[in-house]
Parts: sequence; C-alpha cells; structure tokens
Amino acid sequence: MDETSATEAVAEPGFRDIVRLEGVQKYFGSVHALRDISLAIGRNEIVGLIGDNGAGKSTLIKVMTGVLAPTAGKIFIRDREVDLADYSVRMAHDLAIETVYQDKSLADKQPLWRNFFVGRQITNRFGYIDIKREKKIAEEVLLRSIGFRGVGITVDSTVAQLSGGERQGIAIGRAMHYNSDLIVLDEPTVALAVKEVRKVLDFVRRIKDSGRACVYIEHNLAHVHEVADRLIVLDRGSVVAEIAPRDMSVADLTEFLIDLQKAK
Repeated sequence: MDETSATEAVAEPGFRDIVRLEGVQKYFGSVHALRDISLAIGRNEIVGLIGDNGAGKSTLIKVMTGVLAPTAGKIFIRDREVDLADYSVRMAHDLAIETVYQDKSLADKQPLWRNFFVGRQITNRFGYIDIKREKKIAEEVLLRSIGFRGVGITVDSTVAQLSGGERQGIAIGRAMHYNSDLIVLDEPTVALAVKEVRKVLDFVRRIKDSGRACVYIEHNLAHVHEVADRLIVLDRGSVVAEIAPRDMSVADLTEFLIDLQKAK
C-alpha cells in the first residue's frame, strides 16, 4: 500500500453510486432468501439496514461484499457492472469495500500496529517488515482519522487492553486507512455499555465526515436512527420501505417493524 495514498479515500469522479444492486435474488435450495432486491449506496452517506431476525440483512451484505454469489440479478460498483462469476471478497477489497464484523476483525494478543497491517504488511527493500514505518502510519491513523484518545493506549498496546468501543474504533480506522469508499458495519454496538456506544457512533460519523459511505446493520433502532441518513427496511428477503429518520421517530419506527411481524 502506497503511504501517500493510504489514508485518502478513493477518488473517482463521475460515478453516482458506490454500490448498486438490481433485481438481486438469492436461493438456498428451496429457500428464497433475497427477493428482487434493488438498492443503491451513494457517496458520503450512512445507510441503516434494519429488519427482524431472518429478514435477509446478513445475506444481502454477503452478496454485496462478494462473500456469496447471487442466484440472479446485477451488481454495479461505481456504476460499472461486475462479472458475478469473478466477484469475490478479494475483489470487493480491491474495489474499496471493507466489512467490519463484530469482535471478529482483530487479534487480541497482537499490538495495534500489527492489527492495522495484517495481510498487508509494508516491507523494506530487503523484504522485511518495516516496523518503524508501520507504527508511524498506525499512530497517524489513530489520532487523525478516528481521533483515538484512549488514556495509556499506544500503537504498542494489545487489542486485549481495549474496551469494546475502542476495538470497534480500531477496526473502523483500519478500514478507513485502506482507501475504503464503503465501510460495512455489522452490529458494531452489540453488548456495549452506553459510554462505549457513544464512542462507536462517533466513529461512524467520522466515516461520513471523511467522505466515505457506510452501510450500518443494527438491531438497536435508536443507535442507527441517530446516525443514518437513510433507513432501508428488509422483511422476508424484500426491501419493504426506505425511510428518512427525520420523517419517523424511533417509537414510530418500532411500531412499523412490529406491524410487519404481525402481518406474517
């Protein structure tokens, strides 16, 4: 990774959507998991993806990020259709799409700087890991990109020393460092105390402030309602609503989802 470009968002003028799905279907045998999904994630926005368990959120994200191939439909990255036979997690990474999974992204016993460069080490001309350079970049990202100010925490601290919110901040900062146009967050506030939730929501806001987009999967409606520009509601594999948070309170949104369940 080139150091001069590592902390800059990918700049490709002229495209409208970072990711667009058209008519996406996904079957697992006879189970119709995704039904004619069409949606777009634009630049510089936070899109909340909500719905009950089994609504299809995880399957949709896996299709969007190359983990699963759709049974039918089209996927566009920066308005260019991708060949579904070739689309994979590696290709998604190469196309500046990163996913941060809850508590699965970091190695507890490794220092922060090593976690930043897992699988993407910076080497010197002799082929050895350039530890000094990696530590310098990690420190810059912690302070500048995510505003990390943990007391007594340095790039040499291990992940095990961090709180839950701080861990999510590190994972988000790493994704931002690697030129990600789109960062997918899979329930980043699960099992966190209120103070830690506030940290994570601040980190999410920094994604948008940096000019990137975010898809935020969340069960806690209050959390996603606070930071999202749009809310996409899934139910039984279909997009059933797109809501602007300013147009619907958390209480009304809760009632809306309850009514969806009653209709089953």
